[in-house]
Amino acid sequence: MTLDHVQAETFHARRGALKNAFTYGVDFVLTDFSDAHPRLISRNRFNLWSLWDRHHGGRRGQGHGLAWFRGVLAARGMPLRGTQLLLLTQPSFLWFHFNPVSFWIALRDGQPCAIVAEVNNTFGGRHCYFCAHEDFRPIRKSDQLTANKLMHVSPFQKVEGLYRFNFHLSESDVSIRIAYENGSQGVLATLKGRRSPATSASLLHAALRRPLGAARVLALIHWQAAILAVKRAPFLRKQPAPKVLVSDSSNIAKARQ
Repeated sequence: MTLDHVQAETFHARRGALKNAFTYGVDFVLTDFSDAHPRLISRNRFNLWSLWDRHHGGRRGQGHGLAWFRGVLAARGMPLRGTQLLLLTQPSFLWFHFNPVSFWIALRDGQPCAIVAEVNNTFGGRHCYFCAHEDFRPIRKSDQLTANKLMHVSPFQKVEGLYRFNFHLSESDVSIRIAYENGSQGVLATLKGRRSPATSASLLHAALRRPLGAARVLALIHWQAAILAVKRAPFLRKQPAPKVLVSDSSNIAKARQ
């Protein structure tokens, strides 16, 4: 059973003529979706913190949890025998759920070999970026996986350009780097934190230190949007959603051609 509490920091920095940067503390859990949990977190039922299958793995609000991730891996030819499947996500707080991004992780011999970045925007949309090498060899911290940006996320960034992903997952820590590049414009986002077993004490401490959980995250997103508006960043209307739910990194896309 895996249920780790990742007390992390996320950093965002906007590149280009108009700059903006911020760092916030966030609480993630790394879970294999087992039902054995500390008292203050539950699976598929209300609690202080909750993990709901319907929030992950599939269309937004219509998720199927790990079964969906298994299907995505099988469709791309990744062997499932001996593979550990995990989800790195911000759990729901009381009744409220919102996740800018969660990460499905497939481990073989303790090493990440495939990762799906499950990206959600504030307009109700979702798109998933499948990241792996063509032979599903381990993804090293120095490996950079590239995917075309397909979904409207920020009203201050166009739906064009590409993402460059770097992932690191060890027994003690998590480090994720996502660089969005579009010519001279772009955004650098990182997530870094230490892993430790989730306990009722750690989860209660998180609720007191960073109250409201996902609602706080959503409020901070809108606060940063207000700052960009004051700085007169060009505002773009909502763009059409991508037709497909999952797109592949360039390595996998080439391998499937």
